[in-house]
Amino acid sequence: MSGEPQSWRESVPEASAQDLETLLGTGVGAAQEQLEGQGGFLPFALVMDHDGEVRLMAVTPADAAEATSDAEFDADEMIADLTALLHQKREEFRAAAIVCDIMLVEEESDAVHVAAEHSDGSVFAAVLPYAASPETGEWVFGELAADSNHRTIWVD
Repeated sequence: MSGEPQSWRESVPEASAQDLETLLGTGVGAAQEQLEGQGGFLPFALVMDHDGEVRLMAVTPADAAEATSDAEFDADEMIADLTALLHQKREEFRAAAIVCDIMLVEEESDAVHVAAEHSDGSVFAAVLPYAASPETGEWVFGELAADSNHRTIWVD
């Protein structure tokens, strides 16, 4: 990550930047593990409590009973449910991130998307493109890049 993340980092308090980077790294790592172990992942959230502990939060898809594969889950609905849950419980933690699988249309690539938010109003997001290697079937990850983000948890 070159120029843009550095300017982002300089615009927020150091402690907040470290919290958001911790959530970003943890989110990317967890998504990579799920991709490599299960071939995909459902949206999930990470929260950092006031003591700096990171915990994973998840929601059960509303259509889980009749779905036969991950592809049948409504990811947008799950993200909305996660956002609502984080908003409701926001006093319990100082930072949070939502991790989901997105499609980068211009690159024609899937990507891990991590949108992190701090209780002080700082936000940061990043995308990590990925694809299965046609030769080996193993996951190949691209360059981590900054993405735009806006507050959704610490809003009234």
